[in-house]
Amino acid sequence: MIKANDPALKSWIEVDDNCDFPIQNLPFGIFKTQSSSPRIGVAIGDQVLDLAVLNKFGYLNNLRIDDAIFTNQYLNDFIALGKPTCSALRQRISDLLNESNAELRDNKEAREKALQYISNVQMLMPVKVGDYTDFYSSIDHATNVGTMFRDPVNALFPNWKHLPVGYHGRASSIIISGTDFHRPKGQTKPSDAEVPVFGPSKNLDFELEVAFIVGKQTALGESVSTEQADDYIFGLTLFNDWSARDIQTWEYVPLGPFLAKNFASTVSPWVVTLEAIEPFRTEGYKQDPKVLPYLEYTGNKNIDINLEVSIQPENSTETTICKSNYKFMYWTMEQQLAHHTVNGCNINIGDMMASGTISGPTPDSFGSMLELSWKGTKPLKLNDGSERKFINDNDTVIIRGYCKKEIVRIGFGEVRGKVLPAL
Repeated sequence: MIKANDPALKSWIEVDDNCDFPIQNLPFGIFKTQSSSPRIGVAIGDQVLDLAVLNKFGYLNNLRIDDAIFTNQYLNDFIALGKPTCSALRQRISDLLNESNAELRDNKEAREKALQYISNVQMLMPVKVGDYTDFYSSIDHATNVGTMFRDPVNALFPNWKHLPVGYHGRASSIIISGTDFHRPKGQTKPSDAEVPVFGPSKNLDFELEVAFIVGKQTALGESVSTEQADDYIFGLTLFNDWSARDIQTWEYVPLGPFLAKNFASTVSPWVVTLEAIEPFRTEGYKQDPKVLPYLEYTGNKNIDINLEVSIQPENSTETTICKSNYKFMYWTMEQQLAHHTVNGCNINIGDMMASGTISGPTPDSFGSMLELSWKGTKPLKLNDGSERKFINDNDTVIIRGYCKKEIVRIGFGEVRGKVLPAL
C-alpha cells in the first residue's frame, strides 16, 4: 500500500499541475446537487467524489462507517469517528484513485455516479460551528497596527509576547465562500466630531486568516498540551474575518471587538487535513522572551502556506494586492489551543479557531487594507485604474492558499465574498 502523502502518487483522474487538489490532498467538504441532499465529498482535480455513493457500492465496507455519516449536513459526526478512522478513509480513497487501481476506474456505473464536477455542485458549510475564537498571532500585523495607533516603541502591548491574544467571536455569522453580505452599520466617531454618529461603515476591511477546526472534544476542566494539540486539530480552512475598522476604533475600549467583527466571517468549503499538510511544516519565529512551560513545544510547528488576496470590482478583473504566508505566524496553532484550554475551557468538535490577520515583514505581504493602505493614507491602485483605501460596495475579495514542495501542491481552493450596499 502506497501512503496517501507519497509525492510519487498519481491518479487515474487527470489533475493539472497547478490544481489545488491532487491525490496527495483529498480534502473533505459538504456539497449538494440539484438532485441530491447534502453529503460528504472529497476534492480530486476539478471533481468531487461522493462518499455516500462510494459507500453504497461497497467500496468502503471494510471501514464499517454508518451510511448516515456520509449524508450528513456537516462533517462533525464524521470527524467524531476519530483520527484513525478519518485517516483510514483518506487512505482508502487514495488507493481507489491511484492510477494503478482498477476497482473504481473500470466500474463505469459507480464512477459516473460517484464523480461530479465541482463547478456543477453547491458547496456548503463544512462544519457546524458551535464556538469561534479569533487570535491575534502575527507579530508583523500586531506591530503594524500598534505603530499606526500608538508608536513604534510601544507597538506591542506587554502581554503580546507572553501569550496568544484572542477573543471569542460570533459563530452564527460565519458564512460559506460565495455568500454575499451587506455592509455593516454601527456607531463611529469621526475625528472632527464631538459625538458619535450612526451609519454604514466607511472603512470596511478584509483580514487574511487561516482557521483550524477542532477534531476532538474535551470535558470542562481538561486542558490540551502543545504536545497533544495535533490530535485535537482535524484540519485547516482559509478564513476572511471581515472587519469594520471605524466601528472597531470607537467600540473596542475596554472590552475589544464586537459589532466591528460579528457581522460576517467567510470560510472556504474544503477542509485540508492536518495529515495532508504535515510535509510542509517549517521553522517559525524565534520566541523571545522564553515562553512559559505550558506554551513550549518541540519541532517545527509553523506551516508553509502561500497566501494571496485579490480585489475584484464589479464587472472588472481582479487585482492581487497581497502575498503572504502562514509561516509568518509568531504563535502556532498548537500554542493557541494549549492556551485556550489551559484554564479548563472545554472544546467541541467543529469549533473554529482563526489565526488572526497574517502579515509578513514586507509591505506587499500585509494581510489587511488597514496595513496595505496604511490607515487610508496610501491608496492602492487596481488594474482597472480605480483606487482603494478600504473595501467598496460591490467589491469581491478573494483569498487563495496553497503549499508546494517539489512536484506536490496542496491547495485550499479559495474563499470569496462580495460586499453589498448597506440595507
